[in-house]
Amino acid sequence: MNTATTSLAALVNGFATVRVLVLGDLMLDRFVYGSVERISPEAPIPVLSVDAGIDMPGGAANVARNVAALGAHALLAGVVGDDEFAADLRRQLDAVATIESHLTVDASRPTSVKTRYVADGQQIMRADRESRAPLAPEVEARLLAALAAALEAADVIVLSDYAKGVLSESVTRASIAMARTLGKTIIVDPKSKDFTRYRGATILTPNRLELQQATGMSCASSEEVAAAARVCLAAGICEVMVITRGKDGMSVIAADAPAVHLATSARQVFDVSGAGDTVVAALALALACGGSVAQAAGLANVAAGIVVGKRGTATVTIDEILANLPEAGATEDPRKIFSLESALRLAQRWREGGMKIAFANGCFDLLHPGHISLLDQARGSADRLVVGLNSDASIRRLKGPTRPVQTEAARATVLAAVKSVDAVVIFDEDTPIKLIEVLAPDVLVKGADYRIDQVVGADLVMRRGGKVLLAELLDGHSTTETVKRVAGSGTP
Repeated sequence: MNTATTSLAALVNGFATVRVLVLGDLMLDRFVYGSVERISPEAPIPVLSVDAGIDMPGGAANVARNVAALGAHALLAGVVGDDEFAADLRRQLDAVATIESHLTVDASRPTSVKTRYVADGQQIMRADRESRAPLAPEVEARLLAALAAALEAADVIVLSDYAKGVLSESVTRASIAMARTLGKTIIVDPKSKDFTRYRGATILTPNRLELQQATGMSCASSEEVAAAARVCLAAGICEVMVITRGKDGMSVIAADAPAVHLATSARQVFDVSGAGDTVVAALALALACGGSVAQAAGLANVAAGIVVGKRGTATVTIDEILANLPEAGATEDPRKIFSLESALRLAQRWREGGMKIAFANGCFDLLHPGHISLLDQARGSADRLVVGLNSDASIRRLKGPTRPVQTEAARATVLAAVKSVDAVVIFDEDTPIKLIEVLAPDVLVKGADYRIDQVVGADLVMRRGGKVLLAELLDGHSTTETVKRVAGSGTP
């Protein structure tokens, strides 16, 4: 597994620690399936013989559904009518434990419903039941109050605009202002042709046609897409633009960096319904886990390639993304390998559940029974164990150019497979002091060949009320001695 894949896998495995607030146009997606065997005698139209039907959350609700499917927690705010469709939508949202709904009822408007008629796998018609009228001032006020109540708990906010009237200019501007005041990352999936209403967002995710309509510029080629995006950036609309381009993949344009164009990862396209929702959900989660925009877009591109291969308004799972990461091998298990930002969120969730956290660190170059004993003792001292793993570069500085024997990716994968280990974080510094400062473990574990005053971070942990455990050592087990014996035997 290469470094990029390890990094992407670490981001994906941090999704469970993230809370995404989704605000926008809620709707019910209804699919009616059947077959066509004749043309109507009343008009030149096909007659659909209905076999089955299914309803599922759509629009902004589908973004929340995608967030939940990827293992994260979704906070959902929007407006519904006082009708049977709203009741249906509520039932479906309530059935997902990791979606927390903050819905505002407006009895004067219907709940938006998109009904798609599908014959033998081919969509033949769509019927929409909706109102696009702006919200009344009183409804806007209730919606913004619900948003304010949920916003502080969120790591990132997504504005999902389907042009159904909820994200009016006033609601959009107020939402962005609130989020910026709290320092939140703001991702907007736009529908308005006037991008100025989204000014202040962190990232805009238009498709190629939406970018073309907003700028009046051709967006046929990669160069034209980049040029149009830079016009928006120069106008101060947002900091980065991520443009979805169908079969041509995705483009990431930032003001201070070269354009990045990602080829589509889709193998076969069955249905593009809701694919943009999957993209924005994956993008938001990866950014909240500390990924760069390019990394987040790469993961979103992988997720989009998977979801368009499914029928209906589908979602993607963590396992599907991990299986489709570049060069991910069937025998590799990157789970439990986290970035520091993701590990911090994970630790916070554990503490919210009343759990104690132990921390151990080392090179773990050739894992041996002594290592397993230390890790078991560390895990036995707390409810969860985080292991800090020296990077290849830091080991070379500490032990010389012939070490490590195994790469950091290989060492992290082996450690992650150990039952007593709950999370692995690779660090590039010579000591783990930064990890200890950030994660604030309750128990700091080192081998009994150290004195407490020699253990990096011991004073910090004890000042915070934690303790230091000097784990008993197993005689006769040493990575350094093992390497020497192998070298002396002439074994290649």
